Amino acid sequence: MLFGGIDIGAVATKSLIVDESGNIMSFHIMKTGSSGKTIGEAAFKRALEKIDKTIKDIDGVVATGYGRVNVPFALKQITEISCHAKGAFFLFPDTRTIIDIGGQDSKAIHLNEHGEVADFIMNDKCAAGTGRFLEVMANTLEVDINELGDLSLRSKNVINISSMCTVFAESEVVSLIAEGSSREDIAMGLHNAIADRVIGLANRVKVLEAITLSGGVINNVGVVHAIKDRLGISVNIPENPQIIGSLGAALFASDIVLKKTKSVKDHI
Repeated sequence: MLFGGIDIGAVATKSLIVDESGNIMSFHIMKTGSSGKTIGEAAFKRALEKIDKTIKDIDGVVATGYGRVNVPFALKQITEISCHAKGAFFLFPDTRTIIDIGGQDSKAIHLNEHGEVADFIMNDKCAAGTGRFLEVMANTLEVDINELGDLSLRSKNVINISSMCTVFAESEVVSLIAEGSSREDIAMGLHNAIADRVIGLANRVKVLEAITLSGGVINNVGVVHAIKDRLGISVNIPENPQIIGSLGAALFASDIVLKKTKSVKDHI
């Protein structure tokens, strides 16, 4: 049996397919863009093509993320908070805190010992400290965003970025460049500021070990380095941190279908 999860975020859409044991068979990530009503189907089709399957081969799909209502073939729509908890706890059963940094929001989720959401907080009113924030800063530094993390690890001096507002931080970076600060030092300063912000967010829901990081920004080694440096403890980092929500959605789909299947068998 195969199950699908579709996570339609503000910036990226992630689709994923698992078997009944939760093994990831395929996934695909693409920009959400302005195609909110069709992007889920398009992304899922690409994931299906990678394993030579069609929608008819899928036993159930759950949708999550901002655009979850735009997946008409989904069995159910479930919040990204629940899906991130489900996916992170499945990969790392010791998880008690999730720090997720996405394209346009960041969130901290506190789990109990059963992997259930005990508390959470989101920063979804401002792009500060998110993927969008880093895109703007990378453009200001004239650096490819995919190179920003490695660049920051070559920093020799500590620079404090005082503002996390995207507009003000951009002006601050321009001033630092004019003063002769290196791009390496500025990049590290930006990553440190992001780490301070998300850890402050997580502290509001109680940070407990073990901590699992998720979201596309976690692909940035500079951000991960800054978070680990400030926490002073090891953290769980998924191989593909951007697909945790879609994994959780697929696992929910599996639970729903297998529960119904068992219920039918019990009544035969």
